[in-house]
Amino acid sequence: MDYDLILGRYGEIALKSPQVRRKFESQLIHNIKSAFKTKAHIRGGRIFIYPADFEEALNKLAKIFGIISFSPAVAMKTDKKVISTKLKEYVEKLNSEGLFDDKKSFAIRCKRTGKHDFTSQELAAYAGSIVANKIGARVNLTEPDIEIFLDVRGGKTYLFHKILPGPGGLPIGTSGKVISLLSGGIDSAVATYLIMKRGCKIVALHFDTYPYTSEKTSIKVEKLVDKLKEYSSGVKFELLTVEYGEYLDYCISKAPRNLTCILCKFGMYQIAEKIAENIGALAIVDGNSIGQVASQTLSNILATRYGVKIPILSPLIGFDKVEIENLAKKIGTYEISILPNGECTAAPKRPATKMEPKRLSRIRKSLDLDSKLKKIMKIKY
Repeated sequence: MDYDLILGRYGEIALKSPQVRRKFESQLIHNIKSAFKTKAHIRGGRIFIYPADFEEALNKLAKIFGIISFSPAVAMKTDKKVISTKLKEYVEKLNSEGLFDDKKSFAIRCKRTGKHDFTSQELAAYAGSIVANKIGARVNLTEPDIEIFLDVRGGKTYLFHKILPGPGGLPIGTSGKVISLLSGGIDSAVATYLIMKRGCKIVALHFDTYPYTSEKTSIKVEKLVDKLKEYSSGVKFELLTVEYGEYLDYCISKAPRNLTCILCKFGMYQIAEKIAENIGALAIVDGNSIGQVASQTLSNILATRYGVKIPILSPLIGFDKVEIENLAKKIGTYEISILPNGECTAAPKRPATKMEPKRLSRIRKSLDLDSKLKKIMKIKY
């Protein structure tokens, strides 16, 4: 099929105030143009996209946040004779491609904006008779085998038969920059994806805990970043790495062994907050889901975040493991996250599940953890 353009649609952007809506629309167009070579503009709540390569564009649009759906379409003048000619050509092409024949049922779906000398129902009935006569197919308005759409927008009409899903959400770049803790596991990658979906620019922060984890973990993280970049719409996606093994050495040797995971997470938040201050990030993102592991009980979440002044966002907080895994499979991070790299050998056999913030504060002072964290805060870009 030879198409003239791709007709895109957005969702919640339409609910914004006019000023905010213009800003979000502008960012969305910028992201589309950054993702692939194209001309694009927005008019009347629709995104008109004229790509150099349609196949590339269709693949990329499925991963651009802010778009809820899109359709490769044929454009024509809003004139019944022109519509008749184009519609006949269109269904003939569908027939030649084996997508439509006299054994299949169909429905015409018509939407219309602007003033015309016909109603949407009248145009749908007119188009339906043309298709029925041309192909010999029967009309079924409730459960058709194929739907053919006519989107009449003033003096132009757009014809298509596919509505492809986009990821929805908000365009990246509309909600500020965040630091996202990326461990290499399933949860942190999905959390990063979900916060990208809310329009945030990502700076991924990985804590390299070698020798307590394998060197393969860092390779996994790099692969996850490459996969998540597919959803970044050409917006910069950074990865920072902190060598964290020395801090874990110190915690294991100086603090009660059952507190290792708590002190590990506490240190990550402290370092992430300092980096956020330096680069202008507005929040920290983690993969916490209540009750999944020892550091994710409510009391431990409270304690490990104690003293952090910027928001810590946990997009997965109410998800269960199966829901998280299903989303990871959907976005393509699951197979990377489950690559074998061994368990963290720093984890105690019986980790503490309940820590009081005041007790953690005392341990922080007695062990002078702030000085230790400052010493090891060396970032690899």
